[in-house]
Amino acid sequence: MTDAPKHSPLAFSGMMPTGDLHLGNYLGALKNWVPLQDAMPCIYCIVDLHAYTDHADPKQMGRATREMAAAYMAAGVDPKRTILFNQSQVPEHAQLAWMFNCVARLGWLDRMTQFKDKSGKNKERSSVGLYTYPVLQAADILAYKATHVPVGEDQRQHLELARDIAQKFNNDFEAPDFFPLLEPVITGVATRVMSLRDGTKKMSKSDESDYSRINMTDDADTIAQKIKKARTDAAPLPDGVDGLSNRAEAANLISIYAALGDTTREKVVAQFAGQQFSAFKNALADLTVAKLTPIASEMRRLLADPAEIERVLKDGAMRAHAIAEPIYAEVKRIVGYIG
Repeated sequence: MTDAPKHSPLAFSGMMPTGDLHLGNYLGALKNWVPLQDAMPCIYCIVDLHAYTDHADPKQMGRATREMAAAYMAAGVDPKRTILFNQSQVPEHAQLAWMFNCVARLGWLDRMTQFKDKSGKNKERSSVGLYTYPVLQAADILAYKATHVPVGEDQRQHLELARDIAQKFNNDFEAPDFFPLLEPVITGVATRVMSLRDGTKKMSKSDESDYSRINMTDDADTIAQKIKKARTDAAPLPDGVDGLSNRAEAANLISIYAALGDTTREKVVAQFAGQQFSAFKNALADLTVAKLTPIASEMRRLLADPAEIERVLKDGAMRAHAIAEPIYAEVKRIVGYIG
């Protein structure tokens, strides 16, 4: 999967401003976004148009958007060299999504497992927006002709759809290589962080138990308590990663430690082999507190000046629009629109 030479490397990614940012968001996305800024130009977006597929609260949208922006910056996203904005300020996202709705096929969307998971047995009651979410996601990326998309493992299928949409547009409108065939960037040992209460389920803000997740705004005592109460099994830690098979909770905690410590699961297992989980959890709690509390502190500092956060987002939106506008103008020319 190689992009055409005409497309310069550019990374794009984003998260919904749904509040309660947690450890899974950090390890699955934010932590991997930061070093990418040294490799290529980056555009990081708060995808607020997507938020209403998930029953967002209009009264909380502004707060959640500012909190997400603060988290991006506190984690290391630099708005002076990276474009940071909220999606609804740049109309090309929605405009291009409509064209992609006309390019994508129902059969493609029917195969999207995330829609099946979220809609459950109530598919007919789900919004059209939830169903076409991946099409808007493709527009988010291709509005800038992004070539690389750092995401968690759970988004791989959506990115494959975005590639299909790009390819079909290029073919249908006889515009070879107009849109790049993007590359997913899935890195790290914890690209899919699981619940602290059930190692078979993804860590989520929607879980009824707050002990299932570590929120980015949790204080040190809360973080330590949640980790100590995390579900494990009775056996000691194995002496090799093969011993993590069929031990979902153990594997999850080992992966979290490796990701936070910038090491490998093999090294973590070797370090704690044969020990009981009580000792390992103490070490994991110390590491998690050391990594997350400075981010939480910086988030609080940034959130104390909401006007400055909104200024950063507005500036980023202007920079994003300057890239997306001529690309969408060319789309209009390719498909035959006047004006």
